[in-house]
Amino acid sequence: MSGHDSKYFSTTKKGEIPELKDELNSQYKDKKKDAVKKVIAAMTVGKDVSSLFTDVVNCMQTENLELKKLVYLYLINYAKSQPDLAILAVNTFVKDSQDPNPLIRALAVRTMGCIRVDKITEYLCDPLQRCLKDDDPYVRKTAAICVAKLYDINAELVEDRGFLETLKDLISDNNPMVVANAVAALAEIQENSTRPIFEITSHTLSKLLTALNECTEWGQVFILDALSKYKAADAREAENIVERVTPRLQHANCAVVLSAVKMILQQMELITSTDVVRNLCKKMAPPLVTLLSAEPEIQYVALRNINLIVQRRPTILAHEIKVFFCKYNDPIYVKMEKLEIMIKLASDRNIDQVLLEFKEYATEVDVDFVRKAVRAIGRCAIKLERAAERCISVLLELIKIKVNYVVQEAIIVIKDIFRRYPNTYESIIATLCESLDTLDEPEAKASMIWIIGEYAERIDNADELLESFLESFPEEPALVQLQLLTATVKLFLKKPTEGPQQMIQVVLNNATIETDNPDLRDRAYIYWRLLSTDPEAAKDVVLAEKPVISDDSNQLDPSLLDELLANIATLSSVYHKPPDAFVSRAKTAVQRPEDDEYPDGGEAGYSEPPTHAADGGASVPTSSGNAPYAAMRQPEPAPATPAPAAPVPDLLGDLIGLDNALVPVDDATAPSGPPLPLLLNGQGLHISAQLTRHDGQIFYSMLFENNTQITLDGFMIQFNKNTFGLAAAGPLQVPQLHPGTSARTLLPMVLFQNLSPGPPSTLLQVAVKNNQQPVWYFNDKISLLVFFTEDGKMERANFLETWKSLPDSNEVTKDLPGAVVNSVEATLDRLASSNLFFIAKRRHANQEVLYLSAKIPRGIPFLIELTAVVGIPGVKCAIKTPSPEMAPIFFEAMETLLKG
Repeated sequence: MSGHDSKYFSTTKKGEIPELKDELNSQYKDKKKDAVKKVIAAMTVGKDVSSLFTDVVNCMQTENLELKKLVYLYLINYAKSQPDLAILAVNTFVKDSQDPNPLIRALAVRTMGCIRVDKITEYLCDPLQRCLKDDDPYVRKTAAICVAKLYDINAELVEDRGFLETLKDLISDNNPMVVANAVAALAEIQENSTRPIFEITSHTLSKLLTALNECTEWGQVFILDALSKYKAADAREAENIVERVTPRLQHANCAVVLSAVKMILQQMELITSTDVVRNLCKKMAPPLVTLLSAEPEIQYVALRNINLIVQRRPTILAHEIKVFFCKYNDPIYVKMEKLEIMIKLASDRNIDQVLLEFKEYATEVDVDFVRKAVRAIGRCAIKLERAAERCISVLLELIKIKVNYVVQEAIIVIKDIFRRYPNTYESIIATLCESLDTLDEPEAKASMIWIIGEYAERIDNADELLESFLESFPEEPALVQLQLLTATVKLFLKKPTEGPQQMIQVVLNNATIETDNPDLRDRAYIYWRLLSTDPEAAKDVVLAEKPVISDDSNQLDPSLLDELLANIATLSSVYHKPPDAFVSRAKTAVQRPEDDEYPDGGEAGYSEPPTHAADGGASVPTSSGNAPYAAMRQPEPAPATPAPAAPVPDLLGDLIGLDNALVPVDDATAPSGPPLPLLLNGQGLHISAQLTRHDGQIFYSMLFENNTQITLDGFMIQFNKNTFGLAAAGPLQVPQLHPGTSARTLLPMVLFQNLSPGPPSTLLQVAVKNNQQPVWYFNDKISLLVFFTEDGKMERANFLETWKSLPDSNEVTKDLPGAVVNSVEATLDRLASSNLFFIAKRRHANQEVLYLSAKIPRGIPFLIELTAVVGIPGVKCAIKTPSPEMAPIFFEAMETLLKG
């Protein structure tokens, strides 16, 4: 649409659709075109104009290219919702694909590719076959992209009709744009396919390099990306390829430059001549520097890529460090990236310049940037031994300016410098101690305490300094408490006098009795045991020589760096993550209900069964959610008794003192409890399951039945996000299931790990997997009954007070027609067994009114009033709670409990 077409957006009359219908069927061409523009305008602002589908399609029979484009645009948008009507347009598409005008031929085939309707794809094949061999290159290049779109809809059809072979033939086309689009299409298809489809040979290589010089900039990007995956046969071939790609470094488009850099870096790995490599490094520097004169967003992308490049080839930009100096008007994200690269490029030759810059940055106004600059000085000191003294003197100058956050950051990095160069720069400790009162950040406090503890013998008043921190020990963060504990023990071991003795007693008491932090408590007990049994051994442990540190905090793992360098000029190189960490391409052919979504269900998320090694090694769950359980004791071997199946140890039993620490699996003599509802019947595997509550803990009771002809093992489970955040607390423990056998298990559950947003729901989506079958998905129902806690009983006075304090809007009432109270006593017993506790009762006419209380996790109370006539179905239930949105789930649970 042209700039004057805004008028088409400005109408909303009552009978708009009938009016448009009349205009679309008008005999006047101009009126018809205006009507289609109005339809497109309405569609653009989100109005539903799908009812005009037939009338718009009738407008396709026209010679006017503009009108045809508008109709095609409408078709692409609504064909999915009207697939049967879309077939009406097929004849026109086929006809247009043979039009004398190449623009119309290309438009027809492009639109057919964009209409993602299976029924139409069959009709697309013949026109596409013709267009791939069309005389006009514009039509051929459009058809090439269409093949990739068709492959995404129906891969089998593309392979059967030989489109892939035709695409490969187009690589030899005499038009460079056709070649580029064929390469783009093949690359796209290759990414969605598991088998090799597009492999560059020495023959296709020369064709691609020839086309590279003549096609458009985006065509060049496609070809360069494809070439970067080619492994040259030898150093000579790699040099030839690089020689022909090097001119692309001078291109005005940043994407072409970065793609060329990626291609050259890949081939440089094979080049053996040091002179050639040195020349290439010189040639790559200017284009990378030029990228930094673009707008900030492009600078940021360029800097993220340069960060990777200098980790592999620092010599490329070793002499260009000045271009990374921060400008006053650089956005903060650009400044931060420049700092990172400056640290990587810092050397003995340029360190003076770099330190001057960093010192300047440390006086800026942006606090985060200042902190990063101070930390950068420390990292340079750790990286360059010869420059360490100069870095220290700069840090001391910064401490003297007495800006709080600068001082604190300086102390943090000086601690690291002490670790890197022990017994070298300790003379500055006195200066650091002057700033003790200004420290208020946990990391800075912890660093200062570490320095005092480590060098207690050189600091005369070390005990006084530590004592000043001890006064606020209970309020300090865990990081500071841990460091204080260790520093006090070091002080005591180095100066075992009366003062430190009293201090150590206070600290150990605080860290064992007063704290609820398990890390702190465990460390304190270890120190206490060491000091009380063998002080010499304590010295060997606590005062042992520490390994010298190095600055590798921002260095990537070599294998990850290789992968990221192969993905330069993509999002991967900006995120510094491999593509599969944030993009999911695979189309999984697992059996799953269509409407169930498991957004977090990667395999790594399953709770795996322990795999017992031959030597009885400890099992480690792979789920990140189960990490705390990795440190638990190894299950003890089952006793050698002739029981039908060995009990599987419950890893949690030992930890939280459950009576049922061993859960019998498929034990014929064990009471099996009530039958579990069957939730899955998949290829002979039956799974029955239900949430249950035992001794204050929620379990998922499961029965596995193997009705297949094969042994099933390696069971894993994962729960999708749900209202209560239910997740497995440990691995799923199911033994090998031989054909015709079954196994029963109790899986401990934890709450609030896996919360789903939105209104409360009873839906629990479960995924179960074993080594022999696909992932099975099934739905279970969460009953609120398993969440009622044992401490839900209220005193009468408390009940009344709470009822009055809650607003009337928090009261919800519902009739439960399926519920019945046959006997008040029996009903109260049944409710009490589910942790619904009796408070009081009264009679009202012939009705019994019962008052009860219950509580669910996070201390949410439910105050309940039940009104019923004994023996007659129908109970009125009223509740008051701080979480009235839970009422529907509560009523559902209550009706289940009171069903006659």
